Amino acid sequence: MHADEVPVSADLVRRLLAAQLPSWASLPLSRVESDGTDNAIFRLGDELSVRLPRIPSAGRQAAKEQRWLPLIAPSLPLPAPVPVVVGVPGEGYPFPWSVCRWVRGAPATPERIGDPYAAAVDLAAYVRAMHAVDLPGGPPPGDHNFGRGRPLAERDGYFRSALAELGGELDVAAATEAWEAALAAPVWDRPPVWVHGDLHAGNVLADGGRLSAVIDYGGLGVGDPAVDVMPAWTFVAPEARETFRNALGYDDATWARGRGWALSMGLIALPYYRTRSPAIAAMSRHWIDAALAG
Repeated sequence: MHADEVPVSADLVRRLLAAQLPSWASLPLSRVESDGTDNAIFRLGDELSVRLPRIPSAGRQAAKEQRWLPLIAPSLPLPAPVPVVVGVPGEGYPFPWSVCRWVRGAPATPERIGDPYAAAVDLAAYVRAMHAVDLPGGPPPGDHNFGRGRPLAERDGYFRSALAELGGELDVAAATEAWEAALAAPVWDRPPVWVHGDLHAGNVLADGGRLSAVIDYGGLGVGDPAVDVMPAWTFVAPEARETFRNALGYDDATWARGRGWALSMGLIALPYYRTRSPAIAAMSRHWIDAALAG
């Protein structure tokens, strides 16, 4: 999927475990199939998972999650895959990697959601709890979290470059108008808050028709909360969008910036993934369409 991707196999995981965590090396191991772009995930026994970055830009995530998730997770209403230990590079593998607690559920696609309104309320409660976490010293947006939570204007160059590349594949005028409306919204002028940074159906799990967990904290950091408003268009069912908005309680400006995040995430990703991952390209198109629909 990426030019700088490092191959990750079950054999490599076995060798890393045998060298660094031998007491777990004999546990059953199976790869978790996912459309994720940055990490490979393996289930280890019944209670654990192994998460290995596949690209250099994701290599800093393990240590960050090891430091902060055990402190943040107890405040969240949905379980998180809290790291148990961070492994070190070895066996020809160049990045830190982590063993985490296993969380139940499967990607929260529409057919796995029993009540879209309840899902909207549950996710809003998670977002509010994340944004209320009171832990000083959190990392501001940067390479470690792909800039999630930065001011929206810092994405302008990437957005317009991707829009030019897509050409006739979408309504350029409508996309430009929606983007400029988001840029015109007042910026976040209050203290930064903790954000997940990547809330969509691939990172929200469901079990028994209800949301069961939120995973993939590579976008974790402190910044503008609008990045966590974007699931109004990347996850929440259209009919439940207003429910999500009311449950969140953010002002019009933050809602507008959240729409800009959703639009820019889809539009910037699409040119890159349309030949690398049909699933991610389809997801990106869905986000674009949802954001343009309002």
